[in-house]
Amino acid sequence: MMESIQSTLKKWMRENANFKDNYEKIRKETLQDPEIKEFLSLHPELEQRVIDKNLIKLYEFKTQSKQCDKCESFGTCINMIQGYSPVLKTDHNDIHLQYEKCHQRIDYEKQKDLENLIKSLYMPKEILNASIDKLDNDPNRSNAIRETISFLREATIKLPTKGLYFSGPFGVGKTYFLGALANKLKESNISSMLIYMPEFVREMKGSIKDDSINAKIDYFKRTDVLMLDDIGAETQSAWFRDEILGSILQYRMMEQLPVFFTSNYTLDQLELQLSHSNRGDTEMVKAGRIIERIKQVSKEVSMSGENRRDL
Repeated sequence: MMESIQSTLKKWMRENANFKDNYEKIRKETLQDPEIKEFLSLHPELEQRVIDKNLIKLYEFKTQSKQCDKCESFGTCINMIQGYSPVLKTDHNDIHLQYEKCHQRIDYEKQKDLENLIKSLYMPKEILNASIDKLDNDPNRSNAIRETISFLREATIKLPTKGLYFSGPFGVGKTYFLGALANKLKESNISSMLIYMPEFVREMKGSIKDDSINAKIDYFKRTDVLMLDDIGAETQSAWFRDEILGSILQYRMMEQLPVFFTSNYTLDQLELQLSHSNRGDTEMVKAGRIIERIKQVSKEVSMSGENRRDL
């Protein structure tokens, strides 16, 4: 059957002058390609029959973009395999065409890896795109900026054991600081987890049903830099305070891993807030224990100024 097909094809080629003319033209152009000529000159052991047999590979090599020379970006790659550049090789007196990652694909994958270093639970896109360069030098925030830059400088050498506890009124830019920090840290391949606390409480309660709570808690414990946004705004639950938040902070305190916080409360005010549960109980000792752990993993920095969300 195969021989019949091949003989029919050969007969068609012999009878079709246009095909033969086009074939000869393509063959000539392919073999005159500077890169292919150089490749063949480096491998004089290749017989003509081998070259002719592999003409389709040589033609494919000729028409593809090599290391992005015909592509403006990874997204506009013209190659058969997006982001892969062709390479001609020989083995056992035969020609092989292989594809290797091009520069733009490597850059693209590196960027995706960097993006994956930031995980978030319910953080708005504006925060995930925040930049240190866009932090204006407002005198009301100068201390926060100074402490943030100091942390980042240390992190390029060794991850500090303490993060920052940004306290201040609604709208002064505390959450934006977390996003800017996370984006700057990823440049040093330092992962971070940003969590909006009220939704985090609901997430943990929901995780009890699908038995994923322990795996999630373990992840929050171990991430390089943990960021808890708007602590104190969540509905108070003794279970969450002691079993979830307390457990995470205890682990990070023992392992000397930094935590960043934002809150409308100072630490003294937060202690009072955490002491009241939704059952109406007041537990100052347990709340005090949480505050001590917060102090071990962060340094309080107060912020003030205009409500930027109204500007």
